[in-house]
Amino acid sequence: MATPQTPYDAVLHAARDVTRLDTALDAEMLGAALLGSVYAVAETDRERAVREFVSGFLAATARRRTAAARTIRAVFAALVPDAEGTAKVNPGTQAPAWSEQLGRVHLTGTWCYGDVYGDQTSYLATFAYDDAAGGPEHALVALVDHNIGITKDIFVGGPAGRIVDQVREMVDGDELTWFREEDPARMHGEVGRHLAVTDELGELPAEGSLATDRALAGARLALLPPPARPARGAEPLSGDERTDLVRAFLASPEAVRFDLDPSDDAGLASLHFCLSLLLDHAASFPDADSLRWSPTVAELFLLDWVHRRAVLDMDDAAMLPRVLRGWAAYAARRKGLPGAAATRTDTAIEEMVPEFARLYSTGERRSPATAAVAQLMADGVDPDDPVALDAWIEANRHRLADDGA
Repeated sequence: MATPQTPYDAVLHAARDVTRLDTALDAEMLGAALLGSVYAVAETDRERAVREFVSGFLAATARRRTAAARTIRAVFAALVPDAEGTAKVNPGTQAPAWSEQLGRVHLTGTWCYGDVYGDQTSYLATFAYDDAAGGPEHALVALVDHNIGITKDIFVGGPAGRIVDQVREMVDGDELTWFREEDPARMHGEVGRHLAVTDELGELPAEGSLATDRALAGARLALLPPPARPARGAEPLSGDERTDLVRAFLASPEAVRFDLDPSDDAGLASLHFCLSLLLDHAASFPDADSLRWSPTVAELFLLDWVHRRAVLDMDDAAMLPRVLRGWAAYAARRKGLPGAAATRTDTAIEEMVPEFARLYSTGERRSPATAAVAQLMADGVDPDDPVALDAWIEANRHRLADDGA
C-alpha cells in the first residue's frame, strides 16, 4: 500500500473499517482516539488544535464518496460540532444505520467521589443514546487533581451501571473517601475549568486515557447544563482573614497540645514566620484552601516548597514541623475529618522530619535566589542595609551569575 501523503490520508486509512463497527459509541470512541493523537502532540491550546484539524479534515475530504470516509466525517462532526464545516456533513445512504445516532445521547445521572482531604475529586456522569441502536449506556469519569489544578485524567466507557457500582463498592466502608450525587451544572463547571488548564499544558500526564478520550469527553460534557456563573477556584485569604485565622489557631487546643506558646520574642517571631509560610503555601494552590492539609500537601510543603521559597534559620527549622503538625490537626478538626484522617497526616509529617532536616542542612532544593539570600544571611549582611547589601552583591557577582541567581 502507498504511504499516506497527508495526515488526513492517514486518518482515512486508520478509519477504513469504521462502517464495520457495531454501534455509534464504538465509532465515537474510534474517532476520539484518532483525534487524540492531534491533541497529544499540540504544543498549546490543544482543544483549538483538534478543532482546526477537524475543520481541515472536513474540507480536505469533502469530495470523498466512500462509505468509510463519509462515516468518519460524520463521527468527527458529532465529536467536534463547533468545527468549521460540520453543518454540511452528511453520512450518506451507505453509512451504517447507527450513524443517525452519533452524538444523540442524554444524561442519566451525575455523581462525584474523592478523598476526605480534598486532594482529588472524580466526577462521574452516565449517558444513554436516544435510540438503543446507538449503543449501550456509558459513563464519563473525570479526575480533578486540586494540588496541581488540572483535570488529570478522563475515561469514557461502559457499561455505565457496572462503573457506578464499582465506585460505590470502592468507597463503601472506607471512612477516608466519600461518594454522593452531584449537580450536573457543577460537574460541567468544575471539570471544564480544570480541563481548560490541562489543554494548555506543555506536557500531558503520562498515564491514563486523557488524550484518547478527550474529544468524546468534551462532547459529552457539553451536554451538561452550564453553571449559573463561571466556575472559579477559591480566592486566597485577605490579610485580615489570615490574622483572624492565626489568632483562632493560637487559641485552639491543638496549639496547646503541640506547645506552640513561645516564652521569648525570638520564639514568637519564629512561630509567626512558620505560620505565614503555611498560609503562603496554601495560597499558592490553584484551588486555595488554608485548611486543606493532607499527607500529600504536607509533603509538598515540607520536602519541596519551603526549601525553594524560604530561608529558615535554625530556630525556624526546629519549629516548623511542630507548627505544621499543630496546624494540620487544627485544620482536620475544623474540616470535620475522621480521626483516622488526622492521624494519618500527623504520622506522615513525623516520618518526613528526618528528610526535612537533611534537605535543610544540604540546601540541595534551594532555588538560586533562596540560596543567595541564605548565603547573605550566613555572611552576616543585613538585608535592610542598602550599602552593605550592594557591597555584598558586588563581591559575589561572579558566583551569583554562575548560580543563576
